[in-house]
Amino acid sequence: MLRITGLKKSYRGFPVLLNLNMNIEKGDVYGLVGTNGCGKTTTMNIICNIIPKDDGDIAFENEGIRIGYLPESPALYGYMNGFEYLDFIGACCEYEGDIKARTAEVLSVTGMNDGAKRLIKGYSRGMNQRIGIAAALYAHPDLLILDEPTSALDPQGRAEVMEIITKLAASGATIILCTHILPDVERVANKIGILHGGVMAVEGTIDDVKRRYEGPNALHIRLRYTPGPNDPVCGIELAEKCEIWQGGVTLYAKWGVSEAELFYKAVTTMAENKILPEAVEFRRLTLEQIYIGVCGGSFMPAAV
Repeated sequence: MLRITGLKKSYRGFPVLLNLNMNIEKGDVYGLVGTNGCGKTTTMNIICNIIPKDDGDIAFENEGIRIGYLPESPALYGYMNGFEYLDFIGACCEYEGDIKARTAEVLSVTGMNDGAKRLIKGYSRGMNQRIGIAAALYAHPDLLILDEPTSALDPQGRAEVMEIITKLAASGATIILCTHILPDVERVANKIGILHGGVMAVEGTIDDVKRRYEGPNALHIRLRYTPGPNDPVCGIELAEKCEIWQGGVTLYAKWGVSEAELFYKAVTTMAENKILPEAVEFRRLTLEQIYIGVCGGSFMPAAV
């Protein structure tokens, strides 16, 4: 649906985007992540033709693609209520269908049926985000761009917005979720791009990115018991390495070995040697750990 190649942008001689490449397919929920100020919003504004690029190519699959955009801080008219504002949006985008019916539809999708009766100036931040998503959805966009939709929300507001995004993703919507909150990406996205240093440092499906970086960095299984000398669990051939610590051992799987395979081998080895663990903990490398490692320069892709 969207391919970006060699995108560059500077502000007053200060480079923000150096050579950015992105690839988004129809039906992707693409988590674009990066620190504040790394160029995420700049990228979204260029895609939406709000600001010009300095260089590079932005190619859409089809001409006349419709984009729905929720900026980080949507500017809403406080003297209107939700119904009036969305009817206004319908008129502005020259919606060809029944505006009243479409307003009711997007209010239902975003859970704002009751809140739409109130003046926007009395909305909470979470309600502002939901009415902003409703506006972004109004014209049946082919691509929905959400810039920091859960930033600064309280836990309830964040949960409400994430529920909307989850439902949109399940319906097959193509979404760019621009954020620095990695658990949000891990919850709803199938693809991730880590923007760092003006370039796309990492891009791929979430499963592929995790496999790419796991290797010996991935903590697979922690077994709590008192290890003995020449501990048999540490001799398991499916383990890349074994660390002995006070009160247990940690097993790291070799490339291609699943947690289930490693766990089964560990359990049978313990049973054969009459070892009874006090606890077993499964841990996988998270997107947040990958992001911190990549941006901090401490992670390299695992050898495959």
